[in-house]
Amino acid sequence: MSRWRGNPWAILLTLSLGFFMTLLDLTIVNIAIPSITEKLDASLDQVLWVINAYVLVLAVLLITAGRLGDLWGKKNLFITGAALFTLSSLACGIAQDPAQLIAGRAVQGLGAALLMPQTMSIIIGVFPAERRGTALGVWGGVAGVSTIAGPTLGGLLVTHLDWRWIFFVNLPIGAIVLAMAVPILPGRMPGPRHRFDLTGVLLASAALFCLTFALTEGQKFEWNAVIWGLIAAGAVLFLVFAAHQRTRQDAEPLVPFSLFRDRNFTILSIVGAAVSVGMIGMILPLTIYLQSVLGFSALKAGLVLAPSSVMSMFLAPVAGRLSDRIGGKYILMAGLTLYAGGMLWVAAIAEVGSDWTAFIAPLIVAGTGIGCVFAPMATEATRHVPPRLAGAASGVNNTIRQVGSVLGAAAVGALLQNQLASSLRDEAAARSSALPPGARPGFVRGFAEAAKGGLEVGAGQSGAKQQIPTGLPPNVAHRLHELAAQVFSHGFVHAMKPAMILPIGVMFLSAVACLALRGHRSGTPAGMDAEPAHAST
Repeated sequence: MSRWRGNPWAILLTLSLGFFMTLLDLTIVNIAIPSITEKLDASLDQVLWVINAYVLVLAVLLITAGRLGDLWGKKNLFITGAALFTLSSLACGIAQDPAQLIAGRAVQGLGAALLMPQTMSIIIGVFPAERRGTALGVWGGVAGVSTIAGPTLGGLLVTHLDWRWIFFVNLPIGAIVLAMAVPILPGRMPGPRHRFDLTGVLLASAALFCLTFALTEGQKFEWNAVIWGLIAAGAVLFLVFAAHQRTRQDAEPLVPFSLFRDRNFTILSIVGAAVSVGMIGMILPLTIYLQSVLGFSALKAGLVLAPSSVMSMFLAPVAGRLSDRIGGKYILMAGLTLYAGGMLWVAAIAEVGSDWTAFIAPLIVAGTGIGCVFAPMATEATRHVPPRLAGAASGVNNTIRQVGSVLGAAAVGALLQNQLASSLRDEAAARSSALPPGARPGFVRGFAEAAKGGLEVGAGQSGAKQQIPTGLPPNVAHRLHELAAQVFSHGFVHAMKPAMILPIGVMFLSAVACLALRGHRSGTPAGMDAEPAHAST
């Protein structure tokens, strides 16, 4: 492979494979939750930490890892991250209890944090400005496909093999990435030596930890004083961090403020967070709905979502090339609008008895939208970023996006839980009239208490049925089981629809925000004010 060393497209393929592997693990675990809960005898809180441990470590360390790539070499950080991610995937796959799995996921998050920011910054450094849009189009397409392909691939693996294979699948991918990275990726880019801002790293990490931990655990602790205290501490630490960075703008800032003087970078960093809210926020209610309400297997649920992945995969490179030629502003706006429209269509037709074929057309629309989002968003955000700031820009951009993922999951989860509390109680009260008078109070009370656990009921209809008292006559018990399933199914659908409106609305607002972007004039080279890109051998 040494003959491919320094070849931009071979470099892009290597980076994209590594990027795919780390982003896939943001969503692939969701569809395996019922299997992990059953086979590892895990509580809801433990299973949520299997998801959150990865996101928490990833979000906290991205800015630091982006700067470390400038300091120690982007290739070195990428290889270290890929190796760590692959080995920790093995540890996750052989975990014997929830604690081991959570620890493995945390180390996975560390590996992903080391790898992820290097991908965008190497692309910016290797590709000249006039071809950067196409390259970022492929990179962005990988981002879109991996995020929404997680449930499809996860469903296939869980159904035909075991939940452990959602982690084992990373082993061959990681081995290929490492085999390609060593001979193909460029070494150090020429430029000045960088210094490490330890104080900035500690402040940024502490602030991000307080914020992400509070958002991931807020629902569990019912947004009590401790959670709000952590959010306040995170805000104060961010202010201290900003003040510290202001004093270092002439030295080696962790976050160069000059990045935010570029209107497009600032707007699209915020839009990137909003896109994460929209995508991650939609996956949670949809996967529960498909499996627990419609009764689909993990495989069937994944296949129902597959049209989005397929459309995104084919359209993203096209959107990247168009962004090079005509600019990405209106392509991005169209993509955001189509995704939001497609998911609004899904929300409108989702009912207890919906057939899977009803979701094909709206998911194709949503996938078309996602295919037009990531490529132009990355292209326009980095169009004027000089290669010397690529590591910082990638770290900041990815951090904001991952915080958006955490925020989206937390906000939609909290809203869904709130809606479930009222809808389950109301459904139980309405349907209890079909029971003997003596069984009605206990039936309603059981669902009212179950609703306090919110998403714990969302693990499946069996969770709702557990609220039924034992020792009842067989005919009454059978009727109670039937009604419990109806209460859960109808209650969840009634709760899901308003919860889905939040991420859909965020996506529509993001499309409007893109009106403020500076357009790209045809015939004007992209990145005209950026420093020349260079490839290193």
